[in-house]
Amino acid sequence: MDYEIYPLGDQSLIIQFGDGISEETNALVHAAAEKIRQASLPGLIEIVPAFHTLTVHYQPFIVGSTFPYRKILSELHTILSNDGQTNRLKGRCIKIPVCYDEEFAPDLSFVAQLNNLRTEEVIQIHTSNSYHVYFLGFSPGFPFLGGMDNRIATPRRDTPREKIASGSIGIAGAQTGIYPIETPGGWRIIGRTPLTLFNPKKTHPTLLKPGDTILFFPITKDEFYSWEDRTWELQ
Repeated sequence: MDYEIYPLGDQSLIIQFGDGISEETNALVHAAAEKIRQASLPGLIEIVPAFHTLTVHYQPFIVGSTFPYRKILSELHTILSNDGQTNRLKGRCIKIPVCYDEEFAPDLSFVAQLNNLRTEEVIQIHTSNSYHVYFLGFSPGFPFLGGMDNRIATPRRDTPREKIASGSIGIAGAQTGIYPIETPGGWRIIGRTPLTLFNPKKTHPTLLKPGDTILFFPITKDEFYSWEDRTWELQ
């Protein structure tokens, strides 16, 4: 696999796989992450996958070298030199109910007006595509998704909200995502799901995983309030 490695401070480095965002490139990122995990890299703290980069955090004092960065660099080149076969992550297809009612969608009308659409058209477009989970980040279980139609692309808010309710569906630029917990945020909120995306009491606390495919479908406000969350049966 082709890659470049750059230092990031004195305890981290970034492995970059090209410049573009694609499922194929993202598969290389996750394949590299798995190789590093299996290799038991000395001093490894954490591995953080993104669209086309992989950040490796390590403890310099445990690496066992006068020059820890050089040691880690050498170890990584050895680990990644064995190309092998890189398979796309085998994810699940998960259908996620979304209520686009005004109560849960404070920015839906703005998204529609900006893109010269009716709100019904925004909902139809948003629920027509399938979305690939590239990685989780920002907050526990927050999925960064690919596949949104550019017809509903909308910039972030100039001033982030102090609180975004868990389950809120947002748009930022050409991306859509789901807030798994209540946090501040600047994405344009167009709906909310009654599903639980993050439960720290579970063995596998996040509902979604890299490689999964998401399908959104609309529900009414009554359905939202009466929805029985059975998502954890998937795990």
